[in-house]
Amino acid sequence: MTTTDAKAGSANQAPGKTGSAGPDKSKASRPTIFVKELSRRARRRLLRHFLALSSGDRLLRFGSVLSDELLSRYVENIDFSRDTVFGVYDRKLRLLGVGHLAFAPRAALPSVSASTSKERIAEFGVSVAASARGMGVGSRLFERAAIRCRNVDIDTLYMHCLSSNKVMMHIAKKAGMAIHRDYGEADAYLKLPPANPASVLQEAMQEQVATLDYTLKANLRAALKWLGSLPGIKRD
Repeated sequence: MTTTDAKAGSANQAPGKTGSAGPDKSKASRPTIFVKELSRRARRRLLRHFLALSSGDRLLRFGSVLSDELLSRYVENIDFSRDTVFGVYDRKLRLLGVGHLAFAPRAALPSVSASTSKERIAEFGVSVAASARGMGVGSRLFERAAIRCRNVDIDTLYMHCLSSNKVMMHIAKKAGMAIHRDYGEADAYLKLPPANPASVLQEAMQEQVATLDYTLKANLRAALKWLGSLPGIKRD
């Protein structure tokens, strides 16, 4: 599901539409998914993730098939001091999924501004690598974004996608989002409860666990790289 009015000319301003998350598999077969907040240091990995998206996935994510150049511009212009970007890493520290939570003044989204009295509204866009479809990555990114919104005093989470994006429409319906369809596109928004001690603790714990998971993966890769450099050691 997604975000904004990101057309090719505005790829550097909006998180865009949301890429396909793929059909759900049995929950019993899904691996544990850790969602980590990303910083500007992750730009290189973010760009690799977006460049790996197919033309169809770029269309679903941004509303148009962005060129590699526009994707590079989009990543370079993400404002980490204003927005929040979440990611899910695999064991090789490749980004399997990315969620961009963009914060905007209420007046910037007239279609949903009447639904809130808060000064800001959050718009969410997500993309998932083809290799990670059906694992629940998109749903976990969405859940993490919703918690962040609650904890920064935002009560309306907005998403935009093509009406044909059945998977993301399913996620929206499952979350209880109000959905409006028009001319092949769909707007959806979710009213969120206010923050409480439990939501603050939940987000803090999720970030700590995700950071630990990332650190373990990074240390393991460093160790394997060192072992591979030793004479007589064949690296996998």
